Amino acid sequence: MRIRATVAAVTGALALSVFAVPAAQAADTGAPYTMDVSFSNLKIASAIKVGTTNKVSTTYSYTLTHGSDVDITRSDFYSDAYLYRGALDDPSKTLEGDNEATCTVVTDTTATCTGTVDIYPADGDLVNADAGSWSVAAEAIAFNGQDQSNPDMSKVGFAEQGGLATSNVQRYSKLTANAGPEPVKKGATLTTTGKLSRANWEDGLYHGYTNQPVKLQFRKAGTTTYTTVKTVYSDSSGNVKATATASYDGYWRLSFAGTSTTPAVNATGDYVDVQ
Repeated sequence: MRIRATVAAVTGALALSVFAVPAAQAADTGAPYTMDVSFSNLKIASAIKVGTTNKVSTTYSYTLTHGSDVDITRSDFYSDAYLYRGALDDPSKTLEGDNEATCTVVTDTTATCTGTVDIYPADGDLVNADAGSWSVAAEAIAFNGQDQSNPDMSKVGFAEQGGLATSNVQRYSKLTANAGPEPVKKGATLTTTGKLSRANWEDGLYHGYTNQPVKLQFRKAGTTTYTTVKTVYSDSSGNVKATATASYDGYWRLSFAGTSTTPAVNATGDYVDVQ
């Protein structure tokens, strides 16, 4: 259930600003009254990595606080959280969940609510420009026994609160690495090549991420820690090439630290025998 869509539909697509109309005016405007509900302690992943095809779900939780006149245990009371860009009262885009949150009563006036935001990149939920920081809001609606398909909106309660958290929606990244020659003579030059790419939400493919710093790293056989040897940059196609002197048996990999729009990624280490 998408509460924002539901409210817009039953009010004839009213502008969100009317939701703040005082209860005394609600009957005159046909808008829901402002319900005594607030939200706090919202937690959500700091980053959400989205590829090109698979549904991505991220869990959120928050505390819902309500007045004594609000019965959150009724079957027609709903609450959820969602991501939005732009202004809360006129967002340029939102990302919601397939279902409302599940709220568990803690005290007479508080509850803990949990749910998911569900993203479908293959269905066009995102375009590349959507990568980056999103704000998070929570909302609740109480139909109070009204026919949900045709309610008297003056008897429907609604509450909404934005700016509760932020999360980066990122274009999923990939990085490969191939070191050679294999085997290699001690003291000879070893070359590691690979490609840094990221999801394109508009054509459903992965394209090279250009002009990005990529670290060449080495892990000596029998150890567990990679050490950075040098930093190079991906070319206009996302290709990466780095050279080093072969001294010990071990694993070579490429590592990308990530950006606000693209997550960090490490290539699988490639073992090279030094003779």
